[in-house]
Amino acid sequence: MTKLKLGPIADDKPIKVTLELPASLHRDLTAYAEILGREAGHGPSDPVRLIVPMLERFIATDRGFAKARRKSASSDAPIALNDQGIAKQ
Repeated sequence: MTKLKLGPIADDKPIKVTLELPASLHRDLTAYAEILGREAGHGPSDPVRLIVPMLERFIATDRGFAKARRKSASSDAPIALNDQGIAKQ
């Protein structure tokens, strides 16, 4: 069994998302959805449904973000971001 970072996707109320993805990212999301569906024992998931859990997982495991968030919470100051939207150290 393949060890994926994402587990089964909760069957939540659908939410409309509109964004443009590079074709290579869409292909990767589609492949990931197919593998995830196969591992879960059902057909491929909708690749769009992977975006939110992947973002949640990314944010939850980003140590720099967690550190900046803790620092911000202790000082009650907003998190300073650089020009790329990344928290400054």
